[in-house]
Amino acid sequence: MKGNLSIRTIVAIGIGAAVYVILGRFLTIPTGIPNTNIETAVAFLAFMAVLFGPVAGGLIGLFGHALKDVLLWGSIWWSWVFVSLFVGLFIGLFARRIALEDGAFGTKKIISFNVVQVIVQVIGWFLLAPLLDIIIYAEPANKVFTQGAVAGISNIISVGVIGTILLAAYAKTRTKGNSLSKED
Repeated sequence: MKGNLSIRTIVAIGIGAAVYVILGRFLTIPTGIPNTNIETAVAFLAFMAVLFGPVAGGLIGLFGHALKDVLLWGSIWWSWVFVSLFVGLFIGLFARRIALEDGAFGTKKIISFNVVQVIVQVIGWFLLAPLLDIIIYAEPANKVFTQGAVAGISNIISVGVIGTILLAAYAKTRTKGNSLSKED
């Protein structure tokens, strides 16, 4: 690959961003906090980041969230778009060792995936999103830290449940290591 994105990765970014937009537009659950929903799109983002790596994860988060904002709100809320990029990038970076291609997604890998996603999302939603909202948009601190905490908790749960289910289902489609044996 040597610095270039593979066709497979480019296609994954395009499809991933499109699915992110669809999920973000049609499969969200309002939390009661203004402009803050439970997002199934973030679970899909985490799934794609594990499968295709940090570059695809980051770009799916960037393009998917930005397009969703334009379609849903008419403008882009850059602070949260940046956090989606951050979440996709860092889940992809640290979750690479999960290696689902061997068909195994047992307790150790489930725990590893969820520890990574919780740490990344706590940094993203509890710290980066509110701080960027204050810096970029001069939003009141109490409002944005509440929104960030609610978004963070709901995204952690969404990825923990839906993301884990998606990864487990995908792993079941892969051939388990050492599953082939030579006949005598």
